Amino acid sequence: MYRLWRREGLKVCRRTKKRRGTGGSKNACHVHRSRGKNDVWAWDFVFDYTTNGTQLKWLTVVDEFTRECVALKVSRSIKADDVIDTLCELIAARGVPNHIRSDNGPEFIAKAIGKWLKQTGVSALYVEPGSPWQNGYSESFNSKLRDEFLNVEEFESVRDAVQMTKEFQRQYNEVRPHSALDYQTPNEFAAMQPSVRARQTGAAPTTFAITST
Repeated sequence: MYRLWRREGLKVCRRTKKRRGTGGSKNACHVHRSRGKNDVWAWDFVFDYTTNGTQLKWLTVVDEFTRECVALKVSRSIKADDVIDTLCELIAARGVPNHIRSDNGPEFIAKAIGKWLKQTGVSALYVEPGSPWQNGYSESFNSKLRDEFLNVEEFESVRDAVQMTKEFQRQYNEVRPHSALDYQTPNEFAAMQPSVRARQTGAAPTTFAITST
């Protein structure tokens, strides 16, 4: 078809290749296990809608060892630069994790994020494409988010979703006991755990020029 177009003098659109993930089973949560607080964070996206049909997108970040939901951001759109801004805030408050685990979503494999993680000294653990169970801690949290929050509440607006999301995160971290933590809350458990990475908070670059997503 492209040869026929060229022969007739028609403009041929350049075909571009999509960036493809390079994840593997060695990065699965049951293979590369978290050794302590701030060793491995897991992140993902979850989607829902307001009552008038506006799509909402949540960025979830979980500490795999403490089960803390360290970030839960919602907006109509979350791009690579928004993800980096959230990570900068987290690192300024908590320190730098050793690893961050994700699937091969376009935001996570974006060049800008890869470059930022490398500059910050965080190793990206990409799981195999089509294998969400390899990012099991994130999937477990997302399931709770869906069952206990998104399927229960209605959001009249983005602002409404932001406020309700903050309260869900607080309840999850400070009130809800977890059987895997001997029925402590994530915050209670985390308070007794040293960080496995002896890095000063704020060590990551807090500004970064976004050139590609």
